[in-house]
Amino acid sequence: MTATQAPLPSRPGGAPLFRARGLSKVYRTGEIEVQALRGVDLDVAAGEFIVLLGASGSGKSTLLNILGGLDTPTTGEVVFAGQALHGAREAALTAYRREHVGFVFQFYNLIPSLTVRENVALVTDIARDPMPADEAVDLVGLTPRRDHFPSQLSGGEQQRVAIARAIVKRPEVLLCDEPTGALDYQTGKLVLEVIARVNRDIGTTAIVITHNAAIAAMADRVIYLGDGRIQRIEVNAQRLSPSELSW
Repeated sequence: MTATQAPLPSRPGGAPLFRARGLSKVYRTGEIEVQALRGVDLDVAAGEFIVLLGASGSGKSTLLNILGGLDTPTTGEVVFAGQALHGAREAALTAYRREHVGFVFQFYNLIPSLTVRENVALVTDIARDPMPADEAVDLVGLTPRRDHFPSQLSGGEQQRVAIARAIVKRPEVLLCDEPTGALDYQTGKLVLEVIARVNRDIGTTAIVITHNAAIAAMADRVIYLGDGRIQRIEVNAQRLSPSELSW
């Protein structure tokens, strides 16, 4: 099924977790304007796994940053679980990010002088209802490595620590920007399996930016962006596991 406009959530349930209408974003540098988003409408259901695809400059990261409260739209509305993010003050956006959103980026941003467990536990100090750090480490399959430092880990292991750090606060949403971009084929699959497990077992809504079209097969919905607009949305009748992907 393909649509040119964002459909209502593909999973049953009440109001969407995210509801975005008419999102536009303009960046200005002196007299130069860059239109990053152009009137994006999107609903995201709780528990969905969404992949964002599009060329560089298509608006993927801008959309992800607005949903995550890292940026605000120039015009339009975005609501999370009834809470308006557009026009919110920085203090409210900080609280939103701290309490509801986990971020995973291409680069891991771990603290070199802290062990795996300590990197993860650091987040629990600012979370309302965190899971035990050891539980988060176990979820990403790194219990045997929990006392190691980042320099003693592979790239894939470091990315899994970053995921554990993102999920230890029990966020409703996990936002991932090119989480496998710096990893090789097999390591990337391991990281994708961790993200899929968090979505499947904990029910965390996952939104993943990738340049790798093969990853789209593991999503509930695939959103294609171009020139700051949603070009089309595809719904997967059946999701593949990362082990079934090839590229």
